[in-house]
Amino acid sequence: MFVYSVRAGTLKFVGVICVALVALITLIAFVPNIDGAIIDTDVGTATSGEQTVRYDKVKSAEDVAKFLAQFGWETTAQPVEVKEVVIPSEFDRVFTSYNEIQKQQGLDLSKYRRKTATRYTMEITNYGEYDGRVYANVIVYHNKVIGGDICSADMTGFMHGFDVK
Repeated sequence: MFVYSVRAGTLKFVGVICVALVALITLIAFVPNIDGAIIDTDVGTATSGEQTVRYDKVKSAEDVAKFLAQFGWETTAQPVEVKEVVIPSEFDRVFTSYNEIQKQQGLDLSKYRRKTATRYTMEITNYGEYDGRVYANVIVYHNKVIGGDICSADMTGFMHGFDVK
């Protein structure tokens, strides 16, 4: 027959280990993406009036053109430019103003600070009465649109969100 005695300190230690394991298992179960990527609880859609706009599943320039078509924009077949961009860790005055445009359309680049994203620049072919060239910049991170704009190439031009037409 064996007699084993346990001190109160040992019981506390075992209790703390059990609580830590339960917390770790809970984190693993509810936070499936812990590889440094941003965990996004959005399903990738937004509703504007009666129209549902999908912001996810954007993997190529063709997908970017389909994304812009949801707002009524027609683009050239090939992008003008595809470039990797890093969202700055601190926003200067210009980038803060640009992020205000993003917030007006339900997006926010501040969640993606220091992340590398892909910017697709497409030429818009149906901007209406405007004579100059108009471009759409679409910023994609992990196959999801996180920002962008419609702008003119002129010095006295304009810039606005996707939905203004």
